[in-house]
Amino acid sequence: MSRLKICQDGCAGVTIVSNRFIDEFMPQANDAQLKIYLYLLRAVNAGRSLDIPKIADAFNHTEKDVMRALKYWEKCGVLLLEYDAAGNLTGIRLSGLSGSPAAPRKEETAAAPSVPESAGSDPGAPDSIRTSGKEIRPSYSLDELKAFQQKDSAAQLLFIAEQYLGRTLSPSDVRSILFFSDRLHFSDDLIDYLLQYCVERGKKDFRYIEKVAVSWAEAGVTTPAEAEKQAVKYDKTVYAVMNALGKTNAPTRREAGFIRRWRKDLGFELPIIQEACERTVLATDRHRFEYADKILSSWKESGVRHLSDIARLDEGFQKEKPARQGRERSADRYNRFMQNSYDYDALEKELLHI
Repeated sequence: MSRLKICQDGCAGVTIVSNRFIDEFMPQANDAQLKIYLYLLRAVNAGRSLDIPKIADAFNHTEKDVMRALKYWEKCGVLLLEYDAAGNLTGIRLSGLSGSPAAPRKEETAAAPSVPESAGSDPGAPDSIRTSGKEIRPSYSLDELKAFQQKDSAAQLLFIAEQYLGRTLSPSDVRSILFFSDRLHFSDDLIDYLLQYCVERGKKDFRYIEKVAVSWAEAGVTTPAEAEKQAVKYDKTVYAVMNALGKTNAPTRREAGFIRRWRKDLGFELPIIQEACERTVLATDRHRFEYADKILSSWKESGVRHLSDIARLDEGFQKEKPARQGRERSADRYNRFMQNSYDYDALEKELLHI
């Protein structure tokens, strides 16, 4: 890979980190992303030439790790990657971050950004979202943030958010919550549910939470109940389970609750849930959710974590089957003996040959 030209808009001659970067971007970045950005700052001020392998060697990362970090910062508007006609990376331009949001690239304004990889197959976030109009988070001033935080309802909401996230909110986090209330017009209850929904799925990154919020706003969601329906609508796992149980309709609230319990409370992956559903269909055509729940609860108590654990339980069950059937036959003979009625006087005469 060729050497990269690296330059910076403004702040030449010194190595500094802007306050805007610290306030808005640093809290949500991971260690690798922060290290690479700081390394770029140091390199541009030292006049060093860089290439991707050199950056990777500096932090014992792979070249793919470095490119992912660079593309992450480009999406944030912190830097701009430059390419030649063949699509090869030729340069990195660091933004000055002087106080106003960095201008997006032309191709980014023309197309909707995709949900990040960390979003996975989340039911609340569709494949893409629009970036026009009210969906773009404004750059609220510190005075606006302070006025928002001084509201009684906002103070309670921010406290709840900190409990969900397990940390103190950064100014950027508060800006996101203000955005939900001010531009998306979410009620406090809906914001509470939004945070709970994302945290339950292991997502505490406000960039991710914003994308889910925007997708709900575009779908016209205004209440937690509507948000729950929206989540189920996009959850492919829910419909995979419904199909496995022979159901073709949309899940009811109670049925969706069963599926959430199997995934969240019992912690089972889809293949294990589908195995329980297949056994349920073979065993009964009534109360299938309850029947599958008993199977999965039993597997949880038996320490099942993989399909191989189920095979082990089945093998043990087959080995124990003959002994169990013998005990059942003995119990059955005993019950039949105890249930017989005898004429003890006639038996006594017969024994005494009377």
